[in-house]
Amino acid sequence: MQGLKLSRRYYEEYCAPMLLANFPEPAGRIAAGLVGEGSECFGFDDEISQDHDWGAAVCLWLVDEDFKAHGPRLQSALEATAREAYKLPLRRESPMASGRSGALEISAFYFRHIGFADGPHTLFEWLRTPEDRLATVTNGAIFADPLGKFSAIRDRLLAFYPEDVRRKKLAARLAQMAQAGQYNLERCGKRGETVAARLAEALFIKESMAAAFLLNRRYMPFYKWAHRALRGLPILGLILANLLEGLTVAEHGRKVEGVEEICALIVAETRRQGLSEATDDFLLQQALTVQSGIENDDLRGLHVFVG
Repeated sequence: MQGLKLSRRYYEEYCAPMLLANFPEPAGRIAAGLVGEGSECFGFDDEISQDHDWGAAVCLWLVDEDFKAHGPRLQSALEATAREAYKLPLRRESPMASGRSGALEISAFYFRHIGFADGPHTLFEWLRTPEDRLATVTNGAIFADPLGKFSAIRDRLLAFYPEDVRRKKLAARLAQMAQAGQYNLERCGKRGETVAARLAEALFIKESMAAAFLLNRRYMPFYKWAHRALRGLPILGLILANLLEGLTVAEHGRKVEGVEEICALIVAETRRQGLSEATDDFLLQQALTVQSGIENDDLRGLHVFVG
């Protein structure tokens, strides 16, 4: 059984009854679930994952006032509950993973991961928030949220970037794909700069995946899980994942052809979504066209590679 299912079972069989018995007054305001760092929060955990920081766990999110009044005692009660649930494989957090679960303050949880207690609000706050951290606070599952405050922030983040920010980030991804894949990969290969060529290829792969996530209005997770998550995207996901996998093992000449095939797919989808009317297959021109459609003057005025 994967960690997320184990965690739901742990909450329903042990933690929820403990809350009702020992914390009846704040129990109706406590959100519960498993969200954050760890492969199980993305549903990607397997046997290899079980060597560290894996197992049933639960986050109990409290508003500031309740955390001040009940947080330490609730954490102690959770630790006692974990000892009672010894038949379940529970998460044993290493020092590097401490604080991922347990009694948590809602504002502190979001601030720790994305730098904002209730999420970004301005366009530039959205632009500066790392995408993998947004993926981290919107993964996993909510088991209960009677007050709705935790879910309200989460739902606003899940609604994805404001459209001007999505355009700006997509323009930057397209520009990087053009520079790394369509321009520098071949040139570095011709010069015998094999390390530089590998770096160009790696950057192209990363930016191609990021572009696909933006076109799907999904946040791209931590690089370790990006390609696996890509396979599940409804738009371009599986075909792009397979092409990128093929790119990594192709001979240099075929890599250049593979890059152009990937770029053509991205161009077609960018045009299909009405983000560009440019017909040029060179993605720098596509990037400039996407950016020109940004309504906010300050955001549109940034360098095309910023995003």
